[in-house]
Amino acid sequence: MAKADITLRGRAYSVACAPGQETRIQKLSEQLNARVDQIAGAVGDIGEERLLLIAALALLDELDASRKAVPGVAETEKKVADVLSKAAERIEALAARIEDGH
Repeated sequence: MAKADITLRGRAYSVACAPGQETRIQKLSEQLNARVDQIAGAVGDIGEERLLLIAALALLDELDASRKAVPGVAETEKKVADVLSKAAERIEALAARIEDGH
């Protein structure tokens, strides 16, 4: 197991992660730190736990909104299957017309 060294609100942490993910975790922690600093600037000193709670809720809200904005994979797959099925029907009809000499 690898470890990523990150800093959040001036405190250093060592976080276990999959090998090769250290840089990604560090970049994500930089984004989180920026978000927490942004929230702290907006709401003032409300304590580290509350700042992290608000940041987590804000990020989950954004994730939820982005999931709702993009159709689900199953829905997309069904649409693609319907389009392919209709195309296959048209191809079969054209092939039948060609075989009949029309």
